Amino acid sequence: MTGIKLSNAQIAWRAAQDIADGAYVNLGIGFPEMVAQYQPPGRQAVFHTENGILDFGPSPEKGEEDWDLINAGKRAVTLNPGASFFHHADSFAMVRGGHLDVAILGAYQIAQNGDLANWRVGEKGVPAVGGAMDLVHGAKRVAVITDHVTKKGAPKLVEHCSFPLTGLGCVTRVYTSLAVIDIIDGRFVLLEKLPDLSLADLQSITDATLHTPNPVADLIVPNL
Repeated sequence: MTGIKLSNAQIAWRAAQDIADGAYVNLGIGFPEMVAQYQPPGRQAVFHTENGILDFGPSPEKGEEDWDLINAGKRAVTLNPGASFFHHADSFAMVRGGHLDVAILGAYQIAQNGDLANWRVGEKGVPAVGGAMDLVHGAKRVAVITDHVTKKGAPKLVEHCSFPLTGLGCVTRVYTSLAVIDIIDGRFVLLEKLPDLSLADLQSITDATLHTPNPVADLIVPNL
């Protein structure tokens, strides 16, 4: 199969295109935080971080950080006009109360029924589920951004998750380094794939059937 795949920046860009103007959005720690950099012109999401900020802005220039202003990933942020601060208990009340439109998270595995595993026990990886378990059931829509396979080439899109679960049946869309896939009625439904990648090659590294009830669009992203 082809060695061509999207970079993390390109995956983040593609996910950002589906965020509506004015949406309340929580981005997972690490890779998902990149989504905030690629909002389409004319749109402005309201970003929420579970440590207690609503409507934070982009990262400050190096040397201009205020380390009292950080997101949940301990990265320095700026504030947009009208931003607010609150206790983390209030932040989780927002999450659990269904006030977030979108949560975008990373993953170790995504099952065809929408189950998500994005933490695991052991010396490596994310050692605890953290606030993700609240986000996946509190947000109105849950999306995942991830490489299509692990560093060892194993599928991340699977029939059943083998890692500890973050949430049951919670994921609705997956943006990978090779494709965009919806989860509908317990099935992976392929929406877009890289133009030079055949469906057979994509299926060979996906451990569950990819369904194509409609024509599959080309996954086109800018050079970033």
